[in-house]
Amino acid sequence: MTRDRLDWLAGAARGSPWQQARVAVVGGLGVSGFAAADSLTHLGAHVVVLDDADGATAADRATLLEILGADIRTGPGATSTVPDDIDLVVTAPGLPPHTPVLRQAIEAGLPVWGEVELAWRLRDPDTAAPWLCVTGTNGKTTTVQMLAAILQADGLQAVAAGNVGTPLCEVVMDPAPYDVLAVELSSHQLHWQSSLSAEAATVLNVAPDHLNWHGGFDAYAAAKARIYNACQVACVYNVEDALTRQMVEEAEVVEGCRAIGFTLGIPAVGMVGVVDDVLADRAFVESRQRNAAELASVADVPTGAPHNVANALAAAALARAHGVRPGAVRAGLRGFNLDKHRIADVAVIDDVRYVDDSKATNPHAALASLRAFDSVVWVAGGLAKGASFDDLVTAVGDRLRGVVLLGADRHLIAAALARHAPDVPVIDVADTETGAMERVVEAAAMLAVAGDTVLLAPACASQDMFAGYAARGDAFVAAVEALRRR
Repeated sequence: MTRDRLDWLAGAARGSPWQQARVAVVGGLGVSGFAAADSLTHLGAHVVVLDDADGATAADRATLLEILGADIRTGPGATSTVPDDIDLVVTAPGLPPHTPVLRQAIEAGLPVWGEVELAWRLRDPDTAAPWLCVTGTNGKTTTVQMLAAILQADGLQAVAAGNVGTPLCEVVMDPAPYDVLAVELSSHQLHWQSSLSAEAATVLNVAPDHLNWHGGFDAYAAAKARIYNACQVACVYNVEDALTRQMVEEAEVVEGCRAIGFTLGIPAVGMVGVVDDVLADRAFVESRQRNAAELASVADVPTGAPHNVANALAAAALARAHGVRPGAVRAGLRGFNLDKHRIADVAVIDDVRYVDDSKATNPHAALASLRAFDSVVWVAGGLAKGASFDDLVTAVGDRLRGVVLLGADRHLIAAALARHAPDVPVIDVADTETGAMERVVEAAAMLAVAGDTVLLAPACASQDMFAGYAARGDAFVAAVEALRRR
C-alpha cells in the first residue's frame, strides 16, 4: 500500500492530478458508489470497484464502468480485502465501518471517504453551488423535498440530492451548474464526512436508530452532529429536541454563523415557529425584536400533521438562510406533495380511516405518526434494529383502540404493550407468507369502530417480509382495497 506516496490527497480537489491515484470504490455498483466510480474514471484515476452485489442492474453498471476503464471485482468476498497499491478508499454509505475492507484500510492508515466527501471535493471552484444540508432520525426526505420546492418557487435552479434523489457526485459533475443544492445526509454518509462546509444545515431530531451500524447511540449522534461543522450562515436546530441545540453549541462553525431554532410554539427572537396557525419568521427579518414575517399557514403544509409542520419550518429556515423571499415558502409548500407511504390516506370504509405510513421505520417516526390521530388501531412490527418500544407505548397507549402485530420482532412490541398498556387488545398475525397483510387489515377492521384510524406505522424496518418500506405500504394499500371491495 502507498499511503505516503500521494501527499496531495489530503487537500484533493477537482483539479488535482487524479491520474496518479489508485482508488478502491467499495460498493461501487450501488447508486452512490457508481456515481463515485464514474466521476473518478472521468478524472483519470485508476479505479478498482469492489462489490459483493449481483443481479442485472449491478451487471449493467459493471459493464459500463469496465468500458470506462475501471477494474471490476465482484462476487462473494470482493469486499473482504484491500487491493494492493491503493491510495484512497471511497465507500458507499450502506457499508458499516466494520466491513473487512474498510477496517483494513483504516488500520493501514489509508484515507477512507464517503461518496459525499468525494463530491464536496470535486465541486467546480468556478460554479460550485452552496449546500443546504438536512439530517435527522426522521423527516429528512420530506424536509429536503420541501426545501427544494421552496427554492424552485423562488426561481432558483435547485435539486434534492444526496441520500434522496440524485447522488452528489453526479450533481457536482453536471456541466450545467445549479444555484443551490438541497442535500439530505444520513448518519452513514456523515460518518465519513470531514471537509463539508454547508451554507446552512439542520439536525431535525435525534432518536436511537442504526445502532448496530454505528456501535451505539453516542456514535450515531456524533455522526449527525458533523453536519454543523464549518457551517457558514445558519445552524438550524429543533427547539423541542435539546440534543440538536447542544450539537450547535459544540460545533466549530464559520465566524458569524447563527443558531436558528424552529418550534411548533410561538417563536422567540432568532426562531421560526407557529403563531395562530401561521408559520412565522423571527430570525431573518430586520425588525425581529418586535415583528415577524408571515411565511405560510399550517393549511399550506401537506396533511398539517405536527411533524410535517416542523419539517416545513426547518425547510423554511434553511431557505431563508439562503435569502429566499417569504412568499416563496408559501408557494413552495402549496405545490409540494408528500412521497407515497408517508401518512397517506388510503380509504374510508364504514367510517374508519385507513392510513399508510410505512415509512415510519423506527419508534421515533411511529410516535410522530401516532400523535397525529386521536383513536388508532395500530399496525406495527418488522425488524426492530435494536430499538426499544417502551417509551413509545407509554406515550401513545391512551390513544390505542387496538394493535395488530406482524413481522419478526413483533414480540418486542407485544411485551412493551403488556408492560405499559395491558388493557389494549392485541392481535398477533404470525403468518409471513403472501397474503399476510390481508389478514392484518382484516384483523384491524375487526378492532376498529367508527371514527377510528387504522394506521400502518410499523416502528420497524420491513426487510423481514418485504423488499422495503414501499413494498410493505403497497401491500397494505392492496389489502385495504380488497377489504373495500367486499
